[in-house]
Amino acid sequence: MKRAVVLAALLLLGGCDAPWDDDSDRLETAREFPPADRPVAPTVSTKWSTEEARDRVNEAEDVMDSADVRPGMTVADLGAGDGYYTVRLAPRVGARGRVLAQDIMPEVIERLADRVARERLDNVSLKLGAVDDPRLPAASFDRVFMVHMYHEIGEPYAFLWRLRPALRKGGQVIVVDGDRPIAEHGTPFRLLVCEFQAVGYKLVSYDDKQHAGGYLARFVPTGKRPAPDQITVCDNP
Repeated sequence: MKRAVVLAALLLLGGCDAPWDDDSDRLETAREFPPADRPVAPTVSTKWSTEEARDRVNEAEDVMDSADVRPGMTVADLGAGDGYYTVRLAPRVGARGRVLAQDIMPEVIERLADRVARERLDNVSLKLGAVDDPRLPAASFDRVFMVHMYHEIGEPYAFLWRLRPALRKGGQVIVVDGDRPIAEHGTPFRLLVCEFQAVGYKLVSYDDKQHAGGYLARFVPTGKRPAPDQITVCDNP
């Protein structure tokens, strides 16, 4: 199987335990956006839990049901890691659908590419993203999954702003995370909603998903995107 791996230059984020002090610490491509007034959780593992444990509680099937993922859809799996959702989304969307698995670590993309080839997932492609830009093609996705990774995004305003054009009409962003401090590898729900709203998204539903590690929130774009210098920074609760 031919592996569609799109690799791009990547600047990795370091020292993520505190908010940015000044622009000299930030990616140049993010400096037109305000820095988040919160810490960023370091990436300590590409796995939230074992796949066997997650399947025992039917996590992926339940989350995909709640996100209304259907055959023929095009879905992005951001922060795909070892591919737990990627390999389960692929049969759900079927041969007429597509899955784009994205991560910011080249070695993770290479490892996932091997898995995709081994499992013969012909409807899956892979892409390297950046901490301030998911690098997704415009008007391409019915669903964008962000599972246990939002708290690791170093530039949430830039990232979400640049994500928005990738959604098709009726497209949704699906966030699964824990309602706990970022230092404990979660995102307080109030902060999540505020940051999405700051760049022009609307919350359409919230579901308690303790078996999936917290909550599931669905967002859709609404109105116009604010200019980067007009984004209001959210307070960290």
